[in-house]
Amino acid sequence: MKAVFYNTFGALDVLEYGELDRPDLGPDSVLVQVAAASVNPVDWKLMSGGLRSRMTSVFPVVPGWDLAGIVQEVGPSVTQVRVGDEVFGYARMDFVHHGTFAEFTAVPERVLAQRPTSLSYGEAAALPLAGLTAYQALVHRLHLDAEDRLLVIGGAGGVGGFAIQIARSLGTEVYATGSPGNHAYLASLGAHPVAHPTDARQTLETIKPTAVLDLYGGEPLQESINLLKGAERIATIADPSIVAHGGHYVFVQPSSNDLDALSNLVNSGQLHVEIQERFALAETKAAFAASMEGHVRGKLVIDVAELEPR
Repeated sequence: MKAVFYNTFGALDVLEYGELDRPDLGPDSVLVQVAAASVNPVDWKLMSGGLRSRMTSVFPVVPGWDLAGIVQEVGPSVTQVRVGDEVFGYARMDFVHHGTFAEFTAVPERVLAQRPTSLSYGEAAALPLAGLTAYQALVHRLHLDAEDRLLVIGGAGGVGGFAIQIARSLGTEVYATGSPGNHAYLASLGAHPVAHPTDARQTLETIKPTAVLDLYGGEPLQESINLLKGAERIATIADPSIVAHGGHYVFVQPSSNDLDALSNLVNSGQLHVEIQERFALAETKAAFAASMEGHVRGKLVIDVAELEPR
């Protein structure tokens, strides 16, 4: 099969595009022909070796945790997924080896759900990791409701954009920081745009949030802890030390139930998928470079194969 992979940690030049064997199918696994995947910063952070102390990698590594495609084969203990199903999922496993930037991937059935009927494969592939991160932070950790006033620190990226929309679906008033060029976009998602704070304390005192979703760490996170007099209503993907303050460090978990919840929001028109740019599988290096620049609005999608829905 065609795949993107690397055999050692390093910069962009370690990425290769070529042939690999199809992954083996385990008893509870599903072989998916991948139509599309999407890029997340964790992909190139893993490639750089920056996360080697947190996750075990087995070379060659095929990067990618998001996918959408068609089920081609199922293991003997699989009960919820059938051959021919159109699925999407967050394919993180206990170690990094067989990712989704390949024509085929084998994943546990527990990481998959039926593709939302209103999304293309590319749109569906852009949703899982970032969408689940936002959903789990806001719904399972912060327990947002219509009485809340949420501040999203970093609203224009994949997680931030989904978080704004999910919070609005709960009736929550949302403020989101972003560069001036993204303010119209943030407003279109339902947030009150806020400039990236030069004085985090003043910004927070003006907004007076009851809950904070932090996507960057640093001074705004610390000032949020001070303003809220603790971190019980703060979730962050950037700084695990928040746990020591009583807050929530969110490292997204695979969940077919949460994927179904996201699908319901999509199909009801409450959640839109923003794609900044699409790349062919052979152009993954360029997609990584774009992600590493750090100014992505929405998501970057890798188109792996043109598949016809069954």
